[in-house]
Amino acid sequence: MGKTYYIYIMSNKSRRVYVGVTSELQGRVFKHKKGWYEGSFTARYNFDMLVYFETFSDPSEAIAREKEIKCWRREKKLRLILMANPDWADLSAEWKEDELWQSIPEAKPKPVLRRRQG
Repeated sequence: MGKTYYIYIMSNKSRRVYVGVTSELQGRVFKHKKGWYEGSFTARYNFDMLVYFETFSDPSEAIAREKEIKCWRREKKLRLILMANPDWADLSAEWKEDELWQSIPEAKPKPVLRRRQG
């Protein structure tokens, strides 16, 4: 069986949306939730909910779909999410019980270094 590729949409309590592509959905979602990409858009706005994803067997198709969705207006992205996930539920919520979360080698929390104000 070949590798699976995903396009995914992360969101936060303000319902901002971020569209991404990966071959490791659980690991990528974990990293977004933990602010792994320090200084990134997803870390700055606390994207902590997986609200939509699609699967692909061809990476080129996944990348093309990601680019397509990224070009959409916000309203169209929201309609896509609401058609598949009308409750805006975190689709990764049940993964917390999955041992995969603990098996990601780089899943150790990174310290966040902040400059002192003053």
